Amino acid sequence: MSFLTEGFSLNQLVVSRVTRIGLLFAAVAVFFSALISGTGASAAPTPSHATTGFHTTDPAVSQLIVGGTVKNDGKGVAGIKLHVTGQGFDEIATTDENGKWQLVVPTKQKYKVEIDLTSLPKGVGLRDPNVTVREADVSVTDTAAVLFPLGKSTRVIQPFGDQLAIRLFAGLNLGLLLAVAAIGISLIFGTTGLNNFAHGEMVSFGALMGYTFAVIFNLPLVVAGLLTILASAIFGYFQDSALWKPLRKRRVGLNQMMIVSIGLSIVVRYLLLIFFGGETKVLSGTFEAVKLGPVDTTMSTVWSMGLAVFTLAGVALFLTRTRIGKATRAVSDNSALAAASGIDVERIIRIVWVVAGGLTGLSGLLYGLQFQASWLTGSQILLLLFAAVTLGGLGTALGATVGALIIGFVVELSSLVLPVDLKYAAALVILILVLLVRPQGVLGKKQRIG
Repeated sequence: MSFLTEGFSLNQLVVSRVTRIGLLFAAVAVFFSALISGTGASAAPTPSHATTGFHTTDPAVSQLIVGGTVKNDGKGVAGIKLHVTGQGFDEIATTDENGKWQLVVPTKQKYKVEIDLTSLPKGVGLRDPNVTVREADVSVTDTAAVLFPLGKSTRVIQPFGDQLAIRLFAGLNLGLLLAVAAIGISLIFGTTGLNNFAHGEMVSFGALMGYTFAVIFNLPLVVAGLLTILASAIFGYFQDSALWKPLRKRRVGLNQMMIVSIGLSIVVRYLLLIFFGGETKVLSGTFEAVKLGPVDTTMSTVWSMGLAVFTLAGVALFLTRTRIGKATRAVSDNSALAAASGIDVERIIRIVWVVAGGLTGLSGLLYGLQFQASWLTGSQILLLLFAAVTLGGLGTALGATVGALIIGFVVELSSLVLPVDLKYAAALVILILVLLVRPQGVLGKKQRIG
């Protein structure tokens, strides 16, 4: 019996091993057959499409297309050559009898399209003779249209004096808007030493609150403005009480707090995106046009500039004539000495955050009235705000005002001689040059350097 049992066990073991070996060989065979079939498939010739360079006639093939139509007085012009270049791409397209042209480009990127002036018919030119190169961006979408209108030039050349007056007015307007927001940055830095990178989002908050009260709730503009300032002041109070005061009590370093402000700016920015959406908001379009000599503007711009001047004068009186203002200046100069003299430093800092929040909200409201409000409003001008504060002198409200006006004039006047895309760069170049000569800024103090 034991012999039979042992034999049965032995036979079972053999069968089991044979089964395993067979399964192993089967798996190997399946693997190699798949490999061979795949190789054969890759070696098989693929159906060809009718192509010329990067062109293809098969509509089923996904393509990145750069094209357009060249017209003269509403009619397409044939035979116009357009040179399209990009990283690793260089081709010339020619317009057909309808003035249409098209090229299939290989990668998602920005391409330059240059029109060949020698290919234009005799007596025909560009409406804008200075624009012979345009950009075609297919980094986001699959198609990009580039147009070169032909015909008689529609550009109106203004006298240089008129252009100068227009730019000066625009520079003053921009400088006043920046000054109202920059004072908040300067006061916070003066009393706490913090470079608050979330200040731009406070501007966006003010602009979107103004839109909420004026458009969504349909309140009168004056009431909407007051509520916007109140909401922004509460936002500043909440920031200090919930975040910055606990960090100060724990003696967190200024570098760490600056990094926290960067994180806060990202959080607030995307919260505004979630609640208000990504589209731009128009606060009001009901103000009539006003002509001030060669300057064409609106009553909303005039009222905004007047309100900005009134606000800046009020802040100056607050800092120089009131007890709280004098205490704020004392804390800004030397917080330890101010505390030793009986000033409640934490109370002054709390008041500064409330005032800075209200001022920044007002700046956002004025910016939204003249331009547009969106979740990116503040982040677009944050660099200019820091440039204004640094140029004028860190920690001084008057310096922030002076710096903001300088930045505003430089930004707008530079467009007379530089491309519009470089006007912000011109302001930063001026900032660098001034700091090389006077590191503390125009009205700053040497002890604040570093």
